[in-house]
Amino acid sequence: MKAALFDLDGVIVDTESQYTRFWTEVRDIFLPGNDHFPLQIKGQTLTYILSSFFPDEGVRQQICGLLRKFEENMTYQYISGALAWVSRLSESGVPTAIVTSSDKEKMSHLYKNHPSFDRLFTAIHTAEHDVRSKPAPDCYLSAADTLGVRPDECVVFEDSFNGVKAGKASGAFVVGLATSNSKEDLLPYCDIVVEDFAAENLIEIEELFPQLKK
Repeated sequence: MKAALFDLDGVIVDTESQYTRFWTEVRDIFLPGNDHFPLQIKGQTLTYILSSFFPDEGVRQQICGLLRKFEENMTYQYISGALAWVSRLSESGVPTAIVTSSDKEKMSHLYKNHPSFDRLFTAIHTAEHDVRSKPAPDCYLSAADTLGVRPDECVVFEDSFNGVKAGKASGAFVVGLATSNSKEDLLPYCDIVVEDFAAENLIEIEELFPQLKK
């Protein structure tokens, strides 16, 4: 494989439980009774979520305001082992990209917590790049093009159902991270599922990248 494409939330930074809490509160206020909503929207862009579930413009503006304040105060701790794995790929000459449904405003809060974050990756691909949200493959197709490789030459790392479906639809090899969903639930949509980036979980994945320095 020639490139590695990483989702952000739940793959590189440990933020999914915070988003679950936020969107559960939004559901309780604006969509009472829709029990599946907080999990249904995992991995999707804010634009898609608002247009699909909240037709009232006033409600959309309220949610946007709440989300901006929430993201400004979120914690952005790294998933265990993620940085070491990304660094190892980069040092071996493997292009890497963040492919996230987050927008640039959210990313600005992450950069305040991790000022060198954007220098860890070859490219940062945010929600503004694409018209269609995950599970459509657009984001991964576009990111592969940015890196100058074919989608089937990429390994996608994802944690959400919408994300792994997008990766598979793009033609990439998909590694599921069981940080937000169980290995059993993710496996039908992935080529490999691992718990996290611990060394013992990367043995099979390392074989996909002959460029890796031992």
